[in-house]
Amino acid sequence: MILAILAALTPSLSHAQAATSAPKIYSCRDSTGKILRSDRLPPGCVELKEMNTDGSTRGDVPPSLSPAENAERFECERRNAELRSEQRDLVRRDQVLVTKFPNEARHKKAREDALDDVRRSVRQSEERIGQLLKDRKPLLDEAEFYKRKELPPMLKQQLDSNDALLGAQKQLSQNQQGEMVRINRVFDDQLVQLRKLWAGGLAAPAKYLDCSAAAIRKER
Repeated sequence: MILAILAALTPSLSHAQAATSAPKIYSCRDSTGKILRSDRLPPGCVELKEMNTDGSTRGDVPPSLSPAENAERFECERRNAELRSEQRDLVRRDQVLVTKFPNEARHKKAREDALDDVRRSVRQSEERIGQLLKDRKPLLDEAEFYKRKELPPMLKQQLDSNDALLGAQKQLSQNQQGEMVRINRVFDDQLVQLRKLWAGGLAAPAKYLDCSAAAIRKER
């Protein structure tokens, strides 16, 4: 029985070995439209096919890329590597965010805590501005006695110092107000993303570039 099976398989095995050992023949069409046939890969082919010995087509063979096209594919693959890295960073960021804020109440408390720190600083600045304005009033009252006259050096120095401190404190208060706006904007953006994550949403998949030889040639 075994011998019979082997005998039946022998023609198929012989045919497969013959097909494997058969020399490859390539049909190349160059840029002028001329057809060349060779047992080696000819250069400069616009269209390249692998042929059987009976003249039938075995399949298309993509021609090799030029140095410029290879450089484009390398850049394309480099950009895709960057996109994959950015995608991993986005997923990691979302995981950290949803772990830190598992619900909206936790996120709201964090916002209020961050704003409270700045509000305290704003109150301190406003108190300092009020004190400087209070200190300034007797100086201005004294300066009234020197209308159309040069102020005494000490009085002028005190007014200049008060001006400088008042200007610096007002700038600080303005910066603190801007910080409150920035904090609210950050937490608003986080909340938009968190609501998607709490609902089971994930980071949108990256759109990778097509770095195939066909795509590279099409771009050119």
